[in-house]
Amino acid sequence: MKRIFSLFLALTLISAVSFAQADVAPEATPATDGPNMNFEVTEIDYGVIEYDSDPYRSFQFTNTGNAPLQVTHAKGSCGCTIPEYPKEPIFPGETGEIKVRYDTKRDTGKPFMKRVTVTTNEAEGGKQRVLVIKGTVLKRAKEADGLPASQPSIFAPDGK
Repeated sequence: MKRIFSLFLALTLISAVSFAQADVAPEATPATDGPNMNFEVTEIDYGVIEYDSDPYRSFQFTNTGNAPLQVTHAKGSCGCTIPEYPKEPIFPGETGEIKVRYDTKRDTGKPFMKRVTVTTNEAEGGKQRVLVIKGTVLKRAKEADGLPASQPSIFAPDGK
């Protein structure tokens, strides 16, 4: 019985040591060849804004790679979000911008969050990045009915 227990213990120790010493593959490092799009920020918060206020925001980026970067497409998550992107290549070390227009006459009174998907030539077959805009558009101010109280009425005989 002692012999079986000793043999079992020895086999357990040997297997534990052999698994503990297994080769660990080194972490893959990202390839530095080719273009690389590096954004300053990927999310812009409009905050709380007025109805029909400035609809434009810009995402700045730099090509930190060693080949020209080409933005091939940019698409908003809905018709209220319209991106503009550079059509010409961005050379290594140069900067560019994705300009996004959000229709500030929609989604009034409630928070919004929209996405812009940007496709580039960073990887073979294209790489997609997602940019986010968010905020809240205040409801449109109601116009008063009739003339303001400070204006005299043209229908009153004494102008009051």
